[in-house]
Amino acid sequence: MDNTNKEAIIALIKREVIPAIGCTEPIAVALAAAKAARVLGTVPECIDVYLSANVLKNAMGVGIPGTGMVGLPIAVALGVLIGNPDYGLEVLRDLTPEAVEQGKALIDRKCIHIAQQKGAEDKLYIEVCCRAGESTSKVIICREHNHIVYIEKDGNVLKDIRPAGNTEEACSNEPRLSFSVVYEFATEMPLDDIRFILKTAELNKKAAQASMQGHYGHMVSKMVSGMFGKKFLGDSAYTHMLALTAAACDARMDGAMIPVMSNSGSGNQGIAATLPVLSFAKDIRCPEEQLIRALTLSHLMVIYVKQSLGRLSALCGCVVAATGASCAITYLMGGDKTQISYAIKNMIGNITGMICDGAKPSCAMKVSSGVSTAMLSAIMAMENKVVTSVEGIIDEDVDKSIANLTAIGSVGMEATDKLVLDIMTGKC
Repeated sequence: MDNTNKEAIIALIKREVIPAIGCTEPIAVALAAAKAARVLGTVPECIDVYLSANVLKNAMGVGIPGTGMVGLPIAVALGVLIGNPDYGLEVLRDLTPEAVEQGKALIDRKCIHIAQQKGAEDKLYIEVCCRAGESTSKVIICREHNHIVYIEKDGNVLKDIRPAGNTEEACSNEPRLSFSVVYEFATEMPLDDIRFILKTAELNKKAAQASMQGHYGHMVSKMVSGMFGKKFLGDSAYTHMLALTAAACDARMDGAMIPVMSNSGSGNQGIAATLPVLSFAKDIRCPEEQLIRALTLSHLMVIYVKQSLGRLSALCGCVVAATGASCAITYLMGGDKTQISYAIKNMIGNITGMICDGAKPSCAMKVSSGVSTAMLSAIMAMENKVVTSVEGIIDEDVDKSIANLTAIGSVGMEATDKLVLDIMTGKC
């Protein structure tokens, strides 16, 4: 691998693995609202928000950090009132109890209007239009949660870098990855060049530890490590992985004001790509070098799969993140490249098809299912057991198997995605 490609991959990881507070969909909406309010120059009298179906789905049922409230209206209100767009996906970092009360008052004024953007070309599309008197502003985010592509003030276009194509690939200048590239990078790069990945472990571990001190969501972590969990699941490396990973997700989905390191725009993906690996590495007391390479393998594998799957889809992100974790766990078990490819095929042959029905507290259960499957897939791989190419969607070539997975998630499940949203909005 030449130095140019190595540097491009390092830049890609640093761009995709970043801190975020709260579920990234409503936080991205808050970011757009904050920017629109800043451009407007005052608190808006009217705020119109137009969202793609996938953003709407992911933002409906999740807690907003520091508010004790769920959903988009409070995210929009706080974005325009106290949001700082310079913070990116930590836009609500300066939140105070007083700001929450002001946000509630703004909601009560019925000046926030949220609707689906029909015919949005991108699955990640956010448009916020603000008005105060005769002054107006408009901000558009698309394709990436913190990617502002359009800014307008009083009808004058200040920024317009909207992509011309209809697909995410059309504007992508990212280095193209493959399983072999991911494996080679993670296992052969000089250690000091990838040591930065330890920051993901530090931040996400802090989130899990903070969660364990409280009572968040469905408390999946506490159930796993509690009386019944220990009685029927035991106390092992497996349950330690489940408990640590679920803890961070419990808190994040319940709206705790706790930052996590995200991956490809998803905090849960960052959690699930990091904490099972960290937990297992601790239990087996592996050297720091192995942990660094395992974390790099996990996160870069997630980025690779998301390149073709897209930021948002009908497929639950834990399928992708747990696949990365399974690769890393297999590596920590002493698995070679072939056995790691077996782990990928075992993952795809098992939990492909798990739907995403929005961000919410029960995501901690799905993340736990992903972690459980990651461990099973790794153990099978180490025994040289693999789902074969005569079974289902698995291909002899591991990259083609991944392509089959992402095709199902991005194309095959579109009708599922629409039905899920119809069911969710039909309850309102």
